Amino acid sequence: MIEKVAADGENFQSSSKLMVYIAHLRPISASASSRLNKKKKKKEEMEDVITEIPPPSRFFEEDLNNFTPPSPTLPSPFLLFSHPHPPQPLQPSLLIIALSSPSLYLLHTFPKKTLIASLILPEIPSSGNSIQPSLTDNTINIYSLDSHDALLVAVQSTVSPERSHSVAKLLIGDRIAPKRVVVLGSIRIQNYRGRLSSDEAFAYKLETSSERKSVIGEKLLKGLEYYPSGSVVDGLSAALLGRCQILNIRGVLCVSWPEFDASVVSLIKGLLQKDVLPGLDLSSSDERSDELPLKFGRSKDHHFESDLYT
Repeated sequence: MIEKVAADGENFQSSSKLMVYIAHLRPISASASSRLNKKKKKKEEMEDVITEIPPPSRFFEEDLNNFTPPSPTLPSPFLLFSHPHPPQPLQPSLLIIALSSPSLYLLHTFPKKTLIASLILPEIPSSGNSIQPSLTDNTINIYSLDSHDALLVAVQSTVSPERSHSVAKLLIGDRIAPKRVVVLGSIRIQNYRGRLSSDEAFAYKLETSSERKSVIGEKLLKGLEYYPSGSVVDGLSAALLGRCQILNIRGVLCVSWPEFDASVVSLIKGLLQKDVLPGLDLSSSDERSDELPLKFGRSKDHHFESDLYT
């Protein structure tokens, strides 16, 4: 058929194209087909290192950390005493630790107290602190109360959760071994299960098992109700109370609300004078009571509702 078309002079040019086309349609040999199949299969088996999804093990955190340098460890916090040779250990009958703003203000009004030590966190700079202790300083100072066998701790620095246990071990441990501990903290909205009003000041308590088993007349903050079930406490407050529980120390944590309000100062002052430090004169805390609302502020929102467990 091809020769017949080629013999025709008029269709010579068309027949040439047809012959080339037919030549391309010739079936390939079996060996060539086998070689093509092998190449195709090999190409499919090759892994695309750019777009192929890596195995899950590449995303394991421990595997990723093998290729990144470890972050430098922070130096441990330490106690710096004002006296070169302090008695070791300090064994006060009572240790009061102020964490909330109202309790810090009240602690600074305590009469006849002496600065005996400071807790140093190396990551917190000391620049900007005043020579004399002030509420605006970024410090953790320890005072002795001359009128009572007690120590006062003003925690004015922000202690990260990672540092809470280290700080708690320094304040309650080998260097300072109190018989009783009172921690004054505040309620955080995200940790409280229920409704909070900024126009109402109140406080709750949490205590160790040894404090709960003590005689009613010897209890600390016996006039407070217990912290509601379902609400939580975290950070340094929880670490300090847990430290007391481990060492079998009579400890109580008082958490108050609102966080910044003059009415809380009056509430805490009454609790301390009644149950903790009877006979202590705190009249100086009323001298500038008109400035307290400006100092601590009052939220314009009258109600807060937590989303905890909802």
